[in-house]
Amino acid sequence: MPTEPLLFLKGCSPTGPNDAIALPPGSTHADWEVELAIVIGKQGLHIDRARALEYVAGYCVLNDFSEREYQLQRAGQWTKGKSFPGFAPLGPWLVTRDEVPEAGKLRLWLDVNGKRRQEGSTQNLIFDVPFMVAYISEFMALLPGDIIATGTPAGVGAGHKPNPLFLTDGDSISLGIDGLGAQTQRIVAWEKRLSVPASVVASPLPA
Repeated sequence: MPTEPLLFLKGCSPTGPNDAIALPPGSTHADWEVELAIVIGKQGLHIDRARALEYVAGYCVLNDFSEREYQLQRAGQWTKGKSFPGFAPLGPWLVTRDEVPEAGKLRLWLDVNGKRRQEGSTQNLIFDVPFMVAYISEFMALLPGDIIATGTPAGVGAGHKPNPLFLTDGDSISLGIDGLGAQTQRIVAWEKRLSVPASVVASPLPA
């Protein structure tokens, strides 16, 4: 077990929960991660853990898409594998903190092409929500609208042994968290992205 959380940044803006996701050109290691997302409600720095929830506006479902080759084989920080446009489907709702009295007892699930690949509970998080909020605020100021992705249950594609599973053109992903709603995304090859209506493709996706 780690003694401290591993921190990395996602360098892309959130997109709609049901937008199609265009893979990076030549991508062969795209992966899924259903996660509880914490949305910050007010500015804080060096937040006391006992008061950390006062800084939380609410919670969302997040699919922390990752390109594992970029993340693990291209050297440097994990941000490389986490930041392609469309890699942060968020929602469908922001559920306010008062509506989620126990963020540490929520069921998460994710299906790929109709087959259950992930199922777990936030009860299994190594670090709970108050700890994460307080911990991150030691190193950076948290601002309203900041999003903290909390970690994912077992069952990501890269974890399948002996043959990892990765996303390809035409795959469908459904995921959700009890009380926070559900998402569905269709995977589109880069060269096919312009054939999908712009209203349902995560942007920006330049020609």
